[in-house]
Amino acid sequence: MADKIRLGFVGANVNSTWAGQSHFPALLASPDVEFTAVCTTRPESAEEARQAFGAKLAFHDFREMAASPEIDAVAVVVRVPSHYEPTRAAIEAGKHVLTEWPLGRTTVEAEELTALAHARGVQTAVGLQSRVSPALMYVKDLIDTGYVGEVMTCTVTTFRDGPVNRQSGGTWQRDPAMGANTLTIATGHVIDALRFVLGDFKRVACMVTNQVGQWYETDTQQYVDVHSPDNVRVSGELERGAAAAVHVGAVPWAGSGYRMEIYGREGTLIVTGSVSSQRGEMLRIQGAQGGHQLQDLTIPQQFIYVPDDFPKGDPFNVGQLYALFAEAIRTGQASLPTFDTAVGLHRFLDTVKEASDTGRELPVE
Repeated sequence: MADKIRLGFVGANVNSTWAGQSHFPALLASPDVEFTAVCTTRPESAEEARQAFGAKLAFHDFREMAASPEIDAVAVVVRVPSHYEPTRAAIEAGKHVLTEWPLGRTTVEAEELTALAHARGVQTAVGLQSRVSPALMYVKDLIDTGYVGEVMTCTVTTFRDGPVNRQSGGTWQRDPAMGANTLTIATGHVIDALRFVLGDFKRVACMVTNQVGQWYETDTQQYVDVHSPDNVRVSGELERGAAAAVHVGAVPWAGSGYRMEIYGREGTLIVTGSVSSQRGEMLRIQGAQGGHQLQDLTIPQQFIYVPDDFPKGDPFNVGQLYALFAEAIRTGQASLPTFDTAVGLHRFLDTVKEASDTGRELPVE
């Protein structure tokens, strides 16, 4: 295997929004991964992507790309309902695979892919970028080394844009069966960041609701019914004994962004950002020990795995993920969010939904 990991990318359309904001610039700047092959659904768009990104190979069938001996790994960055098939094809071809979050449309899909990856002995990564955020890795280290002492309580709020007027091509998420909504994506990322920093929940009581029952399609000039949740509230106890509260909401205007507050017997940590926990913005960390005055804390270099000139913003944490993915492939030792991490989060979100549906406090298995 070459020094650089040769990557095939499923979902390489040059007009892709999330991939265009994050994955493409991260890969083009990566010292660890070579953007070797691209795959879209049409030959014309595949060739356009090959030329745009300087890739060697272009495919319009992900199975053909997965079978290519000229790639070592596959990235799957498409809409959530389409994650399963290309991820499975990559694993069956013996390729290491990185798939965006959520891993599957359902927990069952995620479990099947994870079991298959174990059986085939390939390295996996999932796009839970909060776990490779330098800021959150530093916060976890501060917690683990006693900065706040015993954690007593924590709260996380995230309010992100949830436009009520959309193009019809963007309203497919109104169906919860598609697996892409405020519970699975926004809450998944936010609550995974909390679980990464402070550990798992022991028990939860939850409310998962839909506050906006219709979206207006600006091109069809029609209202469509929305059944996916847009507000998620989780109240619970962590395994470490701390009280925890989370509220994630999709709001039409001027969302306040991300805020995590952690209070311990000996100190306090506050983490804030304008968007969310997993996006590549450099989150602000403030801390206080034995007093009421918060001070800004500087993130140590040890938590940064990409070069100093790496693109900032959305490409940054994705670049961190690719750096660790490449290292896992080279060494066989994974230290990043894997498919197993994803399955744990899928199962936890199932518990959140069940607790809301039944109106009961539930233990977290």
